[in-house]
Amino acid sequence: MVYSVPLIIFMDDVSGNISKQWNKHHAIYMSNANLPREMLEKEFCIRFVTSSPHAAPMEMMSAMQESISKATESGVFTWDCKHEEEVMLELYGLFLSGDNPMQAEECSHAGLHCNYFCRTCEVGGTKEYKESYEGYKSIFVPGKLCTPVGMAEEIRAQFASALCSGASEKIKKSVASSGVKDTTTSHVLETVIELGKKLCKRGIGIQAKPESEVKAILEKQLEDLLRGSTIEDAINPLLGVEGFNVHQDTSMEILHTVLLGVVKYFWGQSVYLLEKAKLLDVFQMRLDSIEKDSLNADYICHYKGGLIGKHFKSLAQVMPFLIQDLLPRMVLDGWTSIGELIVYVWHTEIDDIEIYLV
Repeated sequence: MVYSVPLIIFMDDVSGNISKQWNKHHAIYMSNANLPREMLEKEFCIRFVTSSPHAAPMEMMSAMQESISKATESGVFTWDCKHEEEVMLELYGLFLSGDNPMQAEECSHAGLHCNYFCRTCEVGGTKEYKESYEGYKSIFVPGKLCTPVGMAEEIRAQFASALCSGASEKIKKSVASSGVKDTTTSHVLETVIELGKKLCKRGIGIQAKPESEVKAILEKQLEDLLRGSTIEDAINPLLGVEGFNVHQDTSMEILHTVLLGVVKYFWGQSVYLLEKAKLLDVFQMRLDSIEKDSLNADYICHYKGGLIGKHFKSLAQVMPFLIQDLLPRMVLDGWTSIGELIVYVWHTEIDDIEIYLV
């Protein structure tokens, strides 16, 4: 028998210490998506792959992808204890989990702070455009989907620009206009750009080298840095995985997108209005009168600026009942919509595995 095994691959930074002091390590874990949902997140069903405080995340991901490719080509032979026979497993990556910044890096995307801030589609624009009426409306409409092929072409174009004069500004504009930034090859690109600046620099009694000579030197330097590999082999390996679209197969991270995003900032604004109206004590009293298993009114009101995801998850479901005559109607409507969003998001999260498998 041959069985397909879809893998959920997680990569993010974690603390290497047991103590609270932060000691940054990047780690990769895997889970078997064939497992029943109640087993999927149990500790003994999550396989540790690798961790390092020194290796860059995409270097680790490249090694992991190479390992999966080799295992897929030859198959993994093991023993089926249920049917008592030898079987072969075929592995493939189902989707990558992690937080938004890490998933953006896996997509060769510059992240949430660039003009085109989405790793999945080309929504966005310049600051001026997004602040205009039409630009603001366009943010809420899906843009043209990003593709691995398009990302790879943009990375190749950035390498071509690095061999020309004014490379630094050209690449800066390229990242701003496309949102594409490949961390796998960024050190190579930066080295070539810096060398180009030195070669083109003029000094007293020193004449700048001709552009053709500079380009030849930079091409040789790029070849040395790639160590015999081509640009195709050096760029993000996840862009070339057959049957896997890294832009579509990086699931939305709910914690930072919703709880520490929309809910956190709406909570901050609501607390500001309550304090301004001197009604925070009334709010705390009402909060203290409801179920206390997951909500500690004293803690939440005292540390209102330092709450975490579990607090916002609970608050979002009870806020409309606590502020219904304390804050303006538009704020109440906002919390009602947030409560509906939280319920929808968690139902969606529960069904994520089934959606991917289908």
